[in-house]
Amino acid sequence: MGITPKNDATRGRNGNPVRLPYVTAPDRDRGERSSFYLDEQIYDDRRTMQAWEAFLGCGWEVGARTPVRRLIHDSWSRSASGGIDANGREAPVLDDRGELERLTLVNAELLSAARLPFATIGRMLDGTGAMLVLADQDGVMIEAVGDRKILHDGHDINLVIGGKWNETAVGTNGIGTALWTGEPVVVHAAEHFCAGIKSWTCAGAPIRDPFDGSIIGVVDLSGHPSIFKPHNIALVMAAAREIEKILEDLRKEERTHLLEAFINLAPSYHSSDGLLILNARGRIVYSRNVSKRVLDEVALSPFEPGEGLPQLDLDRIDKACAATASDRDLKMGDLHVNRLALANGRRGVALVFPSTARDRRSAPLATPARLSATRAGAIVGRSPALLAAIDQALSVASAPVTTSLLIEGETGVGKELFARLVHERGPATAKQAFVALNCGAVTRDLFGSELFGHAAGAYTGATREGKPGVFEQADKGTLALDEIGEMPLEIQPFLLRVLEERVVRRLGEARERPVSVRLVASTNRNLRAESEAGRFRLDLYYRISAVSIRVPALRDRAEDVPLLVDHFSRKYAAAAGCDPLDFDDAALELMTAYDWPGNVRELRNLVDRLHVLAKRRRVGVADLPVEMLARGGRGRVPTAEPVALDVAPVGGVSLADAERAALCQALGAEGGNLSRVARRLGISRPTLYRKLDQYGISRQFV
Repeated sequence: MGITPKNDATRGRNGNPVRLPYVTAPDRDRGERSSFYLDEQIYDDRRTMQAWEAFLGCGWEVGARTPVRRLIHDSWSRSASGGIDANGREAPVLDDRGELERLTLVNAELLSAARLPFATIGRMLDGTGAMLVLADQDGVMIEAVGDRKILHDGHDINLVIGGKWNETAVGTNGIGTALWTGEPVVVHAAEHFCAGIKSWTCAGAPIRDPFDGSIIGVVDLSGHPSIFKPHNIALVMAAAREIEKILEDLRKEERTHLLEAFINLAPSYHSSDGLLILNARGRIVYSRNVSKRVLDEVALSPFEPGEGLPQLDLDRIDKACAATASDRDLKMGDLHVNRLALANGRRGVALVFPSTARDRRSAPLATPARLSATRAGAIVGRSPALLAAIDQALSVASAPVTTSLLIEGETGVGKELFARLVHERGPATAKQAFVALNCGAVTRDLFGSELFGHAAGAYTGATREGKPGVFEQADKGTLALDEIGEMPLEIQPFLLRVLEERVVRRLGEARERPVSVRLVASTNRNLRAESEAGRFRLDLYYRISAVSIRVPALRDRAEDVPLLVDHFSRKYAAAAGCDPLDFDDAALELMTAYDWPGNVRELRNLVDRLHVLAKRRRVGVADLPVEMLARGGRGRVPTAEPVALDVAPVGGVSLADAERAALCQALGAEGGNLSRVARRLGISRPTLYRKLDQYGISRQFV
């Protein structure tokens, strides 16, 4: 394409014909989008000025052959129709400090998202004669960085914070025209509508809201015409996309935190209830079981499915409740409004429309019946304390986002079983990998390699082909980090970075690999106290403990002991191909009263040992370990007065049974100390050993 004299004449402001140059319109050859870009080899400043003067004199319609781009012609037309002074020298500017402060507050999220890219690009622009501008959805400048001289020159045309650069204020320009068209645009020199800004060039790109795609601002690169390059527009487009990505991440994080805040309320509600979770701006971040009719009633403006969820008018919510009573899709009762407070000071609202359907069949998530249906059937018990913990775990698992989870509890309570339950009940994780790593079993030197992997030959001892870490192995699934309190302090910042940025970098490798993992951390320590003592990073603690579950100790759910005994006995019997053990009432009573310092793991190991060592399939008190007889837990076994072994048969009880009972009573009374037991019974230690063997009281238990 080249510049060719135009044969047709157009009359100027003085009535005389003006010969205009023309450029063959690229719109016909390369599509409509091409008119938003400018080729510096085509642009001619003098002829563009002639076209502008001719336009102001008599106007002309754009056709197949036109002196300027269609984009510019259309914007000039809007500017003229809007009464913009073509001889204007500057943009209007806000001089009310209170209004500027209000704009800063209103656009706080946009400014926060732009902070990092603007700081990075701003340093690069020093000495280039260019400035990077951020404007809000109304075209008002709210931030500017770049070359100091050009920032100073910007004051001449009010290209400063508070300057109004929409088309209705200053006509054709990079900020205002990008807002109007919704596309990245270049407006160069004479293409501006106002004479006072024709000594500038600018490239603007709109920033869109991740929620609904609406334009919430513009990134613009401005300077004197000498800085013009076709790739200027690529720079502002990249900056706009980076801001949009940061905004999207912030919104996702906010959505996650709001859902986590609601999880604490979840046991009060049912899966059939209608649920809307809103952020502080009235945006719906989550919706379940709410029909279009309900949304139509409460939305600020009409919407259609597929266009994104609307903003809500909280004042109209109450009125909508009456309308939902006749909704055939979902019958609802009174509205429950729950205020959600986040750690960063932000707030949200959860709106729950309790279902009043007559055939409600949904029950609270955790009941004994549902518990028995869990594939993680190893979680055995019916105690309220255990069911409450399972209820929380199922709520976390069913949440629509893979939130991090901290499971707290003493050693041996079964924390990994809860991690597996959350994994198996999670819609997004159930069919993916479950990877567990015990942080207490990893040496300090190998922690980084185990977590993040290593490149080939990254260090002495590294594999030749490299190795993925547990984050990569668990991608799309669940990573269970057991005993996370054992993780070295120097590794914790890297773990925090992976959780925040969702990318992992192998040791000895610069490449970043995206990962999507639900982290389930567990600990037997008080991590809050560890953080206050400086042994665990406080920021990491807050990151992993937004949702936490405490698994009760076995002594706090003693009613589950008989169920667990039966469960493990049947399990080991099936593995060994024999009959389960039969525990008599006295043995079960003692086991229930015991305080189980090792929790479920200790009970499991005991049943395992009894299967191996018991001489009979029926287990009595004499078969139990001495430490159990000695400690006795909350209900220590009653001990008799000092006794000798010459106990006479009473009530049909054999001498052997009485002698065995006396031994057990003495062992319990003396805490298992054999020397004192021998003195108490008036026998020598060799005789005591012989009696223990005679009655099958295992020395291993003693």
